[in-house]
Amino acid sequence: MINIYNLSAGYHDRQVLHNIDLQFKPGSFTALLGPNGAGKTTLLKCLSGYLAASAGRIVINGKELREYRSRQLAHQIALIPQNFQLQFEYQVRELVLMGRFPYLGYLGSYTKEDKEIVRSTLHELDLLELADKNFSELSGGEQQRVAIARALVQCTPILLLDEAFASLDVNHAISIMQLLSEIHFTQDKTIILVSHNINLAVEYCTQAILMKDGQIIRQGQPKDVITEASLVEVYEHNIQVITNPVSGQPNLVYSGYKR
Repeated sequence: MINIYNLSAGYHDRQVLHNIDLQFKPGSFTALLGPNGAGKTTLLKCLSGYLAASAGRIVINGKELREYRSRQLAHQIALIPQNFQLQFEYQVRELVLMGRFPYLGYLGSYTKEDKEIVRSTLHELDLLELADKNFSELSGGEQQRVAIARALVQCTPILLLDEAFASLDVNHAISIMQLLSEIHFTQDKTIILVSHNINLAVEYCTQAILMKDGQIIRQGQPKDVITEASLVEVYEHNIQVITNPVSGQPNLVYSGYKR
């Protein structure tokens, strides 16, 4: 359970989040939606402990976020940032194995179980053939899948993703969302996903939150959140919403330029 009470946060003298109250139930799959600058990434940074709140509280599984030590928090939350960059060169297998760091014992060596978790995750994300390649040799989409794999092997009950499939092609973006959906249902993992791809997000997420200017505009099931009225309020454009005839979820339709 994640409870957020009256949360405000920002950078230096610029306030980004304003008095946020939210609750994420265990096993929920939530899409954080909204335009650039809405505060979505800032909210994830606060949840993961990378950014301290200027006011308010975050409680994770009954314990204040600030009371967690870094390794304890790494057992609870894994974050996939928007831009995954490295200062040094690593092979894919080595890089993903680093996701097991919070579980290292006093001897500081990875176990057979750690390595098997890595192998299984690489297989699930279609990365086994790239395991011995250097990270810098991969395409942008492949690098993003490696970042996701590293977070998944952390085996946390909470997974945060910030535009994790923005650079992926349609095939791999759908594959990742299907994998996340499967993990959500089979492992009861709480997943919070920031995305600008509203259509793809609401096909798989069970909850949606619309944000604008650091505030929550609407939250609930996708069919109740993604409406023409709410999209006009948030994006300030007239966007048509239809019902996907296959899934029953709301989908955005763009009219395009009329010649």
